[in-house]
Amino acid sequence: MYLFYPSIFDAQINDLNLSSKRINPIHVVKTGSYIGIQKGSYSVVEFGFERQWKKIKLKNSSSNALFTGFNYNLFENVLGYDLGFWHKEKVFGLTLGSTISFRSDFDEARFGFSPNIGYKILRFHIHTGYCFLTRANDFNNTNTLYVSLRYFFVNDRKFKKKRKKK
Repeated sequence: MYLFYPSIFDAQINDLNLSSKRINPIHVVKTGSYIGIQKGSYSVVEFGFERQWKKIKLKNSSSNALFTGFNYNLFENVLGYDLGFWHKEKVFGLTLGSTISFRSDFDEARFGFSPNIGYKILRFHIHTGYCFLTRANDFNNTNTLYVSLRYFFVNDRKFKKKRKKK
């Protein structure tokens, strides 16, 4: 009697259309702005714009985001621009990404690349990274190793459900 239980249960799930093979993923596109604080050797305020693409499934959900923003260190008079991307697997997975950076103290400029790893829950995103910057003569008052906490304001949200052809 117990030998047939798993096969009967699977048949019931398939009849109710609850199997992960039959349910189509829902795609969500979120667009909005973010505000954040970056802390390393120096404290920096961040403002920017982000677009997130999320695929919601029962198993193996994933999210991607493209962001651009600027940051400013009021005490050191350093302005920066960032362009980056992050990817997240599963619902509670880590975010892995990278950022291309430009920093200037209005006398010299530096370009950089930073791989980063983080964690995103609800609208908060905390990540850390190391920025590999080009050489400079006198301009060293910018973060290389940093931790950043951002809050994402959703301005637009679109749901798309793709139908599979039978």
